[in-house]
Amino acid sequence: MIAPPQITRVETRRVSCDGAQDGIAAALGHPRVFLEIDEHGYVDCGYCDRRFVLVGGPADGADHSKLPDIASGASAP
Repeated sequence: MIAPPQITRVETRRVSCDGAQDGIAAALGHPRVFLEIDEHGYVDCGYCDRRFVLVGGPADGADHSKLPDIASGASAP
């Protein structure tokens, strides 16, 4: 497995992603989706593969190149 393209550490289990990041405006990203971090401590955006990691959770500080993708928490707005 390879590491996700971008890891964002968050303090809440429910996060949103619209593809905006350094150099990419939200309007050029993807539709906003809401994601729920489960007991694994992280979730991946199904559009841009950004990984959201819960601060202090089980995946915080882990080697993310060895963790599987988890995008099952995605929901439309």
